[in-house]
Amino acid sequence: MKEIHLISFNYPYPPSYGGIIDVYYKVKALSDLGIKIHLHCFVDRIPEKIDREIKNITENVFFYKKKKNPLLYFSRVPFAAAIRNSENLLKNLTSIKAPILFEGLQTSNSISRLKDKGYKLYLRYHNNETEYYKGLSSSEKNIFKKIIYTIESFKYAAYQKRTLKEFEGVFCLSEKEYNEVDSYSKNAHLIHIFHGNELVKRLNKKGDYFLFHGDLSVSDNKKALEETISLFQNLPQYKLIIASDRAGKDLKKKISSIVNISLVPIETTENLHRLFENAHANILLSYQNSGTKVKLFNALYNSRFVIINENITDDRTLMNLCYWGCTTQEIREQIIATATKDYTENEIRSEVLEKKYSDNSKAVEMVKVIFKD
Repeated sequence: MKEIHLISFNYPYPPSYGGIIDVYYKVKALSDLGIKIHLHCFVDRIPEKIDREIKNITENVFFYKKKKNPLLYFSRVPFAAAIRNSENLLKNLTSIKAPILFEGLQTSNSISRLKDKGYKLYLRYHNNETEYYKGLSSSEKNIFKKIIYTIESFKYAAYQKRTLKEFEGVFCLSEKEYNEVDSYSKNAHLIHIFHGNELVKRLNKKGDYFLFHGDLSVSDNKKALEETISLFQNLPQYKLIIASDRAGKDLKKKISSIVNISLVPIETTENLHRLFENAHANILLSYQNSGTKVKLFNALYNSRFVIINENITDDRTLMNLCYWGCTTQEIREQIIATATKDYTENEIRSEVLEKKYSDNSKAVEMVKVIFKD
């Protein structure tokens, strides 16, 4: 039986945000193909028990505590990689001879020691971390965090150069990152994000509101929400629902004073899917060009119209399923255009998404690369 080590930057359950959603549904899809998964997780706290959903799709699970030493900010290795380093990880990896898949550059601190032992090493390239941290710095208002993000961006520029060539293969999320890696190290493969959706939901022609959803502890999402609120303040005839479990007091106060905007908690996947089902259109904005966002797949599979800006995806096929604009004015025009439009895109989405973007098809491609099938 084929087996693989998978090193995750966090425990992938519940799959509640972009990177971890990709990890969890990738493990599930590979397991469904009969691959034995040895899962290694870096965590802040080791869980008291392993969730049944993880047990059912893994051969075994190992945990390693992230280091807490603030002096690691002064390491030449990026901080996120420096804190994910463990001698026990090396012991567990070398006890079972199998290919190793690193989830993100932040898990790859041990690569040089493993390369010497003849292991086949692969990377899931979640972000161009240099650009990601540059984007965080640009969106961040706290001056201390802004400086840290800028320094980390410079560190990753050097780290990526040293590290990317060491892998047998690099699985990229977006065409932009695929082209970057391919031009540099010639080991890139384009494998879109694993998202967990299987069938496009069949919906009637009209929904009840516009929907914005996201983690509001992330500076990029905060900035996107500010623009969305500004748009709907000037479009009082349209109702906007903001769905998030991480809204601060200031935001709650601001929203409470705007008649056509309301804030609701997500709490469960079922609640989020209910919000998708009743939405007429979704507003997805980003200021970081870091590949296709998982929230786009969730909206396309489970809701009606999707309005995006150019940073949500660089995939032309997916862009053609959306309504998009590069400026605030263009986004405004798309809101007005979709508000009175009947949704009739069930068949088109089903044809495109279920064939080309299924988790199974992506897992099959990864298996071909890793095991040279």
